[in-house]
Amino acid sequence: MRRPTDELYRYLLDKYILGPQFCEASGKRLGEIPLSRLTPSIVAAWRAELAVEHKSTAAKAYRLLSQIMRAAVADKKVGSNPCQVKGGGIEKSAERPIATVAEVAALAEAMPDHLQLAVYLAAWCQLRRGEILGLRRKDVDLLHGTLSISVTRTETMAGVTVEKAPKSEAGRRTIAIPANVIAHLTSHLLRFVEPGADALVMVGEHGGPLRPQVLSNAWSKARTKIGRTDLHLHDLRHSGLTWAAATGATVAELMKRAGHASPAAAMRYQHATEDRDRVLADALAGLAKGAEVVSFNPLADTTRTRATASA
Repeated sequence: MRRPTDELYRYLLDKYILGPQFCEASGKRLGEIPLSRLTPSIVAAWRAELAVEHKSTAAKAYRLLSQIMRAAVADKKVGSNPCQVKGGGIEKSAERPIATVAEVAALAEAMPDHLQLAVYLAAWCQLRRGEILGLRRKDVDLLHGTLSISVTRTETMAGVTVEKAPKSEAGRRTIAIPANVIAHLTSHLLRFVEPGADALVMVGEHGGPLRPQVLSNAWSKARTKIGRTDLHLHDLRHSGLTWAAATGATVAELMKRAGHASPAAAMRYQHATEDRDRVLADALAGLAKGAEVVSFNPLADTTRTRATASA
């Protein structure tokens, strides 16, 4: 089990399963009830109460509890799994907002100089936060205009920095850098990045490794400044992939660029947009351009048919 997953499970277990989460149906905290006394109605009520304010968390905690109960059934500690809520572990996230090209430029401008590149990398190169933080000078090939993603850099809840390979083989990838980002990247490397091959691309104000929380704080101020407090940093990646889909990128192309291991994740960016619909309409019109236009006259056609029959 990866460390972030282990941390998440411990957090969910301590706070929502064993912790202070009170279950009205039983009149007790869930953690106070023996496993053998848990019933489908108690679990359903607990999940419903938790979902009132924390829908996504309720699904995660329910999945964990269900795993625990399946293990208890396998070990013959209990006779059956009381987690019987249909779809109880499914997270139904709302469609994330999309930034415009102009808003991305404004967001970058609103960030401190040494952090502006993070906005461009998220939107135009569709990188995840951990991928942005993990970039090193050796991963940037300005000659060929590419970025190589081989390491992600994250921070645990305890503040410990963790560097690791991407979750899947698809996450290890080399992508082309859009021409409009090359100038920003070149300037950033000259101004803020140490000369060594292993030097981190994204650094703090005084040159040390950039902490995720520092980036998050700067992002929060920038989005507030432009009036888009609904945007998360990850939404820039979502926006960029949506733009890519609108240019006509196939699912396979989106998978490669985004580092997706399965088509399901890439498919979400294939929804139609008004801009793409206009491109398609113009392309259809182009097929007719220059073609001979033949008018159809039913009467003339009938006359020719009769003349042919008489002959």
